[in-house]
Order: sequence, then C-alpha cells, then structure tokens
Amino acid sequence: MRVPRGLEVWKMGVVNYLDALKLQEKLTADRKIHKITDTLLSLQHSPTYTLGKRRTDHNLLVSEPELKAMGAELHYTQRGGDITFHGPHQAVLYPIISLKDVGLGARKFVENLELTMIELASLYGVQACAGQKGETGVWVGERKIGAIGVRISSGITSHGLAFNINPDLNYFKHIVPCGIADKEVTSLQKEAERVLPPEEVIHDQLIACFIRIFGYTDVISKDSASISLYNLEN
Repeated sequence: MRVPRGLEVWKMGVVNYLDALKLQEKLTADRKIHKITDTLLSLQHSPTYTLGKRRTDHNLLVSEPELKAMGAELHYTQRGGDITFHGPHQAVLYPIISLKDVGLGARKFVENLELTMIELASLYGVQACAGQKGETGVWVGERKIGAIGVRISSGITSHGLAFNINPDLNYFKHIVPCGIADKEVTSLQKEAERVLPPEEVIHDQLIACFIRIFGYTDVISKDSASISLYNLEN
C-alpha cells in the first residue's frame, strides 16, 4: 500500500528576494526538526540577480551601480549553480522537502525538477529537455527556458527552479546565464507561439506537475493569512 505523502503549497505572489531567502532558512530549520511537513513555495520576484556559492562574479557583465539604475538587485546565496536572473513573469518554485522522506538522492531530485518544467512546457506543445553535460536547467534546442539552483542541508532542500513564462529577456543580456556562454534564453510565450492563459493558471499547472512527479498525495494550499500567521508565530 502506498504511503501518503503530505505537502503544503504556499502561493505567495510577488516576494522580495531577501524575504524569501529568510523564509526558506526558517522553513528549512523547522523541517529538520520535523516541526513542519514538506513545503513548496510558489512565487515571483522583482528583478533580481543571484550568484551561487561558487561566487562567479565574472559572469555578471555590468556593475552594481548599473544594476541599481535599472531597478535590479544583486544577492549572494549558498545554493549551487551559477548566476541567474529572477523577475516578473517568471514562475519560481522553492521546495523545502526531506529527501529521505521522499526516497530521493540529490541527482534524482534535480532530475525531477527538470521533469517538472519539461512537463509544463509540453502542455503548450513545447518540446523541452534537460541540459547536456555541463548545461544546467531545461532547454528548448539551444535556448534555455528554465533554471535550477538548489541547496541541500542535512537532507533538506531549499532554493529550486525558475521557469520563464514571459519575462523581459533583455535582463539576461547583462549576465552569462548559469555560466554558459553563447546560448540564448527563451520563454514559454516565445516558444509556444500562442496566447497563453493568465499566469496564475500556469503557476498552478507548474505546481500540479511538481506534485505528480514527486508523488505527493495529500496536498494543502496555504492562503496569505496563514503564511503571515506563520511568520508572526515563529
């Protein structure tokens, strides 16, 4: 008999990157001591560039003052992966889950994140695939449509994936996305060549793909009031 797997999904809208980072740290600590169940944050960020723990500053092609002038932030993190961009019209998922409880190793976890984005793209007739050796994320031909950067601490995951629905692709011109030169960045809107439904629908579809691929059977969605209460009580 299949053991039920519980997941809380927090639909958060637009969240400042540092606020989301602090929340992930709090949830990760609580997950380690079994205070909470597996939790999935679904959100968007205002324009933000982030670097992973390898600190590959050379892949940032403009200065910090220039970033500020264009209304973007720069943050350093402890996730894996290279530099990436987060911004409006991009779907971000941050899973705070116990790999032991879901029976996954680190590699399979990343592969499942890739499959989550690949499945979403397929709903719109877009054939995406995982990157080849040395190419992280999810690709449509030679064009990157989804990025992955994760952190695993004591078997608990944080950070996650970013899928381009219809962001301003000009932001990606200021970096070497994920450290891979001479490759384009694309979006679902650009590849699907059709009118997309409201972004809330696509966010929900991405969540549904995640739930199916990771095998969760007992899912609860949190509203904004519940999320605010968590922040106040912890």
